Amino acid sequence: MKNNNKEEQQQKQEFLFDGINYKILLIGIAVIALGFVLMSGGGSDNPNVFNEDVFSFRRIRLAPTTVLIGFGITIYSIFKKSK
Repeated sequence: MKNNNKEEQQQKQEFLFDGINYKILLIGIAVIALGFVLMSGGGSDNPNVFNEDVFSFRRIRLAPTTVLIGFGITIYSIFKKSK
C-alpha cells in the first residue's frame, strides 16, 4: 500500500512550465547575455586619453535594446500558458 502512495505522488508531480517555456527562457537569457557582451569594452588603457568608442551606436543603442528584448522574451516565456 505504501508503494502505491509513493507512485501516485511521483506521477502527480509536474514541472511548473512545459519544455517549450524553458527553451524560450534559455533563448531570452542568451539574448540578454549577448546584449551585455555588446556593451563591454571601449575603455582606454591610458586615463589621460579619452576614447570616443564609449559613445558608439553599438554601446548606446544596440546593446540596451538587445537586453530589453531579452527581458521581454523571458517575461513572455513565464506568462506563456501551458497546454
